[in-house]
Amino acid sequence: MKLMDEDLGTERADEFATDDEENQAERVCEINDDSESDYSGHSMASDNATDNGHTIWPQSYRDSVDMYTSIVSPSFGFLRGTSLTRLGSSMRLPSKRNLASDFDSLPTKPLISDLEKVVPEKLSSRKLSLNDYDLPPQKKQSSFAQAVLNGINVLCGVGLLAAPFAVKEGGWLSLSLILLFAVIACDTGILLQKCLDSSPGLRTYPDIGQAAFGKPGRQMIAIILYMELYAACVEYTIMMGDNLSSLFPNTNMYIAGMHLNSNQLFAITSTLIILPTVWLRNLSLLAYISVGGVLITGLVMLCLVWIGVVDNVGFHRSGTALDLANLPVSVGIYGFCYAGHSVFPNIYSSMKEPSQFPWVLIISFFFGWVLNTGIAVCGYLMFGDSVKSQFTLNMPKQLVASKVSLWTTVVIPMTKYALTLTPVALSLEELIPSAQLQTYSVSIVIRTILVISTLVVALTVPFFASLMSLVGSFLTMLVTLIFPCVCYLSILKGRLSKLKIAVCLFYITIGVVCAYAGTYSALTRIANQTNE
Repeated sequence: MKLMDEDLGTERADEFATDDEENQAERVCEINDDSESDYSGHSMASDNATDNGHTIWPQSYRDSVDMYTSIVSPSFGFLRGTSLTRLGSSMRLPSKRNLASDFDSLPTKPLISDLEKVVPEKLSSRKLSLNDYDLPPQKKQSSFAQAVLNGINVLCGVGLLAAPFAVKEGGWLSLSLILLFAVIACDTGILLQKCLDSSPGLRTYPDIGQAAFGKPGRQMIAIILYMELYAACVEYTIMMGDNLSSLFPNTNMYIAGMHLNSNQLFAITSTLIILPTVWLRNLSLLAYISVGGVLITGLVMLCLVWIGVVDNVGFHRSGTALDLANLPVSVGIYGFCYAGHSVFPNIYSSMKEPSQFPWVLIISFFFGWVLNTGIAVCGYLMFGDSVKSQFTLNMPKQLVASKVSLWTTVVIPMTKYALTLTPVALSLEELIPSAQLQTYSVSIVIRTILVISTLVVALTVPFFASLMSLVGSFLTMLVTLIFPCVCYLSILKGRLSKLKIAVCLFYITIGVVCAYAGTYSALTRIANQTNE
């Protein structure tokens, strides 16, 4: 079986041999002499699924993150008797002859993890059927319009609520960072595409990490991505508590002699409401609702403009041109607004016409830039220096448009929370050593602990904008600016022009500087707010 690498101009022969005693498959990659030095270390041993016969964590990433492309296929079942991740970790490769037959029948050249799904074998001394799982279709089926909607939906996150606050902190000139980050993030998204094209076996961001730096690269990138998802759940909890508290400000309670203010009480209540959704085996309904994020974001922006124009709140000039002291806080918030690179490889892999992916990114980031800039400008002109970490908290409570906006920002996190936390939960379930422990009950325990932990963090650090600035400065800068360039330079080393190398180094420098300044500033601010 020969695969031609169009970008690197290398031809590799993949041979699969079966051990008669252990029925284990071993893949041998042969590289032409002309490109051996250039591609050394980047051949995907066992195509990212196995490492010397052992599965490499995480195996559940692709299927779980595919939920974010649910405009195409929202169906995704969970926890049907056993953990989903056991499917990828339990199967062995068939013989060369059978494998070649199955491979030739597939519409696209798959990962080893996909090949393993063709011929499932034993797991803990018993057969495991594919019927035990509701997996998303693996074939490429997204149209251009669907891919654009998926991309815009990923970028329409909670960062929009803090955009006016970012202008207050950094000044009007800080708005130029929104455009700068949009351009760079769009370009680094294209770099991820080129990394995926470098080998037919690459499908996800962790796959790219493994292609660049082996097993440590895969696991490091996966951990960073999971941390970003976990932090988003913490932000959801804070956001729901803040907005419900704004609607019902005088609510409080005493429990066991401990006073709970309205923010704390509603954060706990929201978490209890969300908890059963995390236990669901099938998140299809939530996936359908969450893809309405584009429309919901438009609704919130419409409410903001309506209050300013129709309800006569008005727009007023105020603020400084540039505040260097607080600019790093704005950097983190603006960076958080473009946290979508963890999903872009999945969107690309699902497209019918992958060559159109650059235009998908361009349109998605242009829409994101317009939306972020529009909300930032309108919100700050309306509320000035009194603007809060979420502009919805500044809206006059007696107005209908304000109530619509507030309730919208409460309901949407409730639909997205389970979708965001599930990839983290699945990755932890993969680490359970015993197959007997990989049950529905154990999964519920793991997910419950995760939900409670996000609540504890939210109650301990209930600072929406400061936490967002920390996540955007540290995690998003790594995922969006630094890692794509580093992986691109590593995978395609020796094949790049000096200009491309210089551009990548420029992006990395920007990412490192922003990450250092923003992280330090955010941590300092959180420490000061905690001590107040």
